[in-house]
Amino acid sequence: MPSQQARDSIPEELGGPGGLLEHRRAFVVGGSGGLGRAVACELARRGASLLVHGGSSRERLEATLRELRELGSRSASFDSLLLPIARPRDLVARLPELGKIDILVCSFGPFLRSSLAHTSAEDWERLALLDLALPGALASALLPAMGARHWGRMLFFGGTRTDAIRAYRSNAAYAAAKTGVAVLVKSLAVEGGASGVAALGICPGLMDTEYLDEGLRQELRAKAPGGELLDSVGLARAAVDLLAAEPCVATGSIVNVDGGLGF
Repeated sequence: MPSQQARDSIPEELGGPGGLLEHRRAFVVGGSGGLGRAVACELARRGASLLVHGGSSRERLEATLRELRELGSRSASFDSLLLPIARPRDLVARLPELGKIDILVCSFGPFLRSSLAHTSAEDWERLALLDLALPGALASALLPAMGARHWGRMLFFGGTRTDAIRAYRSNAAYAAAKTGVAVLVKSLAVEGGASGVAALGICPGLMDTEYLDEGLRQELRAKAPGGELLDSVGLARAAVDLLAAEPCVATGSIVNVDGGLGF
């Protein structure tokens, strides 16, 4: 279990003990693995309560909850939601029963590596629904209540280098949906700014997670700056640093956290 000294090392202005995120409740969609899990752990370290969604594995979700309880404050609560999502309405329909949500983190959505000529209509529909329409529908549903409380944070993840319109040889459908997330983030910043609701978009670089097989890991290392993949823990810390600021002057920003990646 982390020491109290480790918890206290986070300054209050960045959401450390007694800081901005204590007594806030975060909903992390896709929080049982990968970057979502790393963000959930970082939020717990800073005192937040967590509701963590997982899409398929009860075992992985329960393991995440155990870790959060070890990291978090004794006054925080940690709950889970296991729900496969095929359409945005699958999750949006459950929101009324989930309680107050102060922070939304959306780290869920399929990736597809395929040329345009081999991308089917079903592929386009699935990626558009889960990588773009899902975060948009969640934002639309949660924004009014956050605005009424005069505080809220939303964190979305784009794809690698989807901060601008670019050409992609092998993942155009995925990148198109993730590039659209930038429009959502900037629109939320404008609509929510006067009521204390902030939104941020993070575009991670080439990151190591448990979802990579060794062949893909080696392929990505060959493209990564210095031959090293990004660590999800460090990336999560950088994202939550931005999220935890008060006021959140970075709202509306699409931030590349890629270590200087170039293709």
